[in-house]
Amino acid sequence: MARAPVVAVCHGGGPLPVLGDPSQKELIKSMSARVPAILGLGTSKAPRAIVLITAHWSEREPTISNGESHKLLYDYGGMPQEAYQLKYEAPGSPQVAREVYGVLAKAGFDPAVDARRGWDHGVFIPMLLINPKGDIPIVQLSVLASASPAQHFAMGLALSSLRDSGVAIIGSGMPTFHNLRIMFSSAANDPGLNARIREWSDKLSRTIQIKDPEERGKELESWRDWVGASEAHPAGGVEHFLPLLVCAGAGGEGRAEFFADSVMGTKQYSYYWT
Repeated sequence: MARAPVVAVCHGGGPLPVLGDPSQKELIKSMSARVPAILGLGTSKAPRAIVLITAHWSEREPTISNGESHKLLYDYGGMPQEAYQLKYEAPGSPQVAREVYGVLAKAGFDPAVDARRGWDHGVFIPMLLINPKGDIPIVQLSVLASASPAQHFAMGLALSSLRDSGVAIIGSGMPTFHNLRIMFSSAANDPGLNARIREWSDKLSRTIQIKDPEERGKELESWRDWVGASEAHPAGGVEHFLPLLVCAGAGGEGRAEFFADSVMGTKQYSYYWT
């Protein structure tokens, strides 16, 4: 079986990508064509399951969805009624959940399982575009309330072994930039601010592309000190960055590739390892 890929995606603004909102046009195209190709969907290289780390679920310990199936958690507000009628009926996988539990426990974590929590929009919104057939089992995985870069990278290192048995890893957040106060204010047009965010984004891409995983992880530990970090991911709002840290660990040896999409007036990068 081919080694499964790792992809850290920008999942866009709430349900807007699935609703076809024009501000998500480029993202919709990438989710519908580019990401499925990276995952090998519809080919013999398609993964047997997907572990999806979502920015919208934070726990003290890594927590794993382990039901045979999961309802959807419509964790957004003020959207058209159709956003609350979306369905995504891909199965869960208690077996893969046990595998995730095992590798995390072996790495020194104290993981928990949850068969009842619904899949949040960090799961079903991108997956409705990436794999609308819903024929690949999904195991949802939380980020950590600690927001520790080292802990999230270590989670990824632990998960990386599952790739050899055909389990793909997807991180779902907004890794480049997630600051709603700036996005929806005149500050978004400030040249100095935009220069800082570009510097941040360039530094992030260079770091994610480091081939050696030990060096990559070490560099990521200091991300909070980089120019533009506080504007890209303000204090108390780092959860949309954390899935990328897990993916950076799961990527293992080798240079990441990336692509960019314009989303709500911001340039958002997605990263992947094959």
